[in-house]
Amino acid sequence: MQAFLATLPIALILVLMVGLRRSAATSALVGLAAAVAVALAVFPVEQPGRLLAGVGMEAGFTTLTILWIIFPALCLHELQTRTGAVDTLRGGLARLSADPRLLAILIGWFFGLFIEGAAGFGTSAALAAPMLVAVGFPAQRAVVLALIGHIVGVSFGAVGTPVLPQMAVTGFSGLELSAAVGIMHAALGGIIMAFLLRAVAAGAPLPQPTPGLPAWGWGVLAAAAVLAPYLLLALFVGPELPTLGGALLGGTLFVLALKRFGGTAGAMADAEQGRGMLWAGLPYLVLVALILVSRLIPDLKEALRGVEIGWTMTGGFSGTVQPLYHPGTMLLAGFLIGGLMQGASGAKLGGAAKAAALRLPKVALALVAMLALARLMVHSGMIESLAAAAAAGLGPVWPVLSPFVGVLGSFVTGSATASNILFTDFQEATANALGLPALPLLGAQNFGAAVGNLICPHNIIAACAVVGLAGQEGEVLKRTALPALVYAVAGGALTWVLVLWAA
Repeated sequence: MQAFLATLPIALILVLMVGLRRSAATSALVGLAAAVAVALAVFPVEQPGRLLAGVGMEAGFTTLTILWIIFPALCLHELQTRTGAVDTLRGGLARLSADPRLLAILIGWFFGLFIEGAAGFGTSAALAAPMLVAVGFPAQRAVVLALIGHIVGVSFGAVGTPVLPQMAVTGFSGLELSAAVGIMHAALGGIIMAFLLRAVAAGAPLPQPTPGLPAWGWGVLAAAAVLAPYLLLALFVGPELPTLGGALLGGTLFVLALKRFGGTAGAMADAEQGRGMLWAGLPYLVLVALILVSRLIPDLKEALRGVEIGWTMTGGFSGTVQPLYHPGTMLLAGFLIGGLMQGASGAKLGGAAKAAALRLPKVALALVAMLALARLMVHSGMIESLAAAAAAGLGPVWPVLSPFVGVLGSFVTGSATASNILFTDFQEATANALGLPALPLLGAQNFGAAVGNLICPHNIIAACAVVGLAGQEGEVLKRTALPALVYAVAGGALTWVLVLWAA
């Protein structure tokens, strides 16, 4: 009975967001109210006042640490949009080839992953879809390509934001968590590339492929160019750079290959256009350099991590942050230094920051409500009860099903970060109840959270809106459902293998 009632808050969020189309903030607040009622009425809470105060402290503190990434990421995106840098990057990519297959790879894959790694939060598909329409793709196919292309990067979107809540509530480091999910995407990401090329071909006949390689050959090259550095960065640097760095390094390698083997269709832009793209990418290059230096130089890394802000409260409540080592600090530095290098004035920097700040209140409300719900369910024993029920009923096959929990979270909330907030504790508790290694299941959670972005209504509605497809979201969902299902099933099978390996 306890386990059944513990599902009530999550069920309410599902009904409100999917069935009644309520916002994440509203749904989370209703779910939180239900969780408070269930916790106090059904679970053995000895000191309700201390429980609610501690949960509020943890939720508020973690919200601030996540907003410290979101705010400068939005600042950077606002600045790039206002200066025309995003248009410069788009145009440069579009001039590299006339082959639709290569345009889909350049825009849907490389550009989509790049924006996902830098900004996240639905920005990628909303920017890539209209660009694909502009180079000749039908609107519906453009949305499908944009949604498919960015999925392998979502687990490390916005400079690793989805990993942050996992770090906050587990005993694992960012490097351990990034390796767990990075291995999965690196091993299976070729599936996404195959579906991207399949979606390109679904429709009117296409011209002959660019000389040098068949379409599938360019796809293999594009996938390998991103996924190899992606894996290395996940294994040896941490969660901040796999998507952003993989897209930058992979895109550079792919463009060089296109110039060498692509014939006239792959002719490179002239030197002036090349300098324009370098100018447009300056803030991102500064960001990558700062993260690499701060993560790979041991003495500097130790000094930055030595500055820590933390607190504890009776009852097992606590929180810590290392402000100088925090990716949000690197993002802010990239925004300011890169913007100044681009020649942006103080007024333009301030205007970008103001526009970003105006977008924060709704995000903050949704985050704090989701985090409070998750922490309340942990400290009241609700997650433990759910984990015990899952272990008893689904124990032998849980590793196979674990990515689908992440899919569910993103489908409902529209965010991999929110999915990880909701279900990381549940995945870890279930692993402990089953006597399984927790790290592969936490990787599967973040993997599934990325897959859910392919079918979540929020992303589909936003991408359709920017290309004038309002009302056709169902058709897009039909075309993204199969890639999501296949990728999630493959993730479940790989999780099973990784659990056996780690056991």
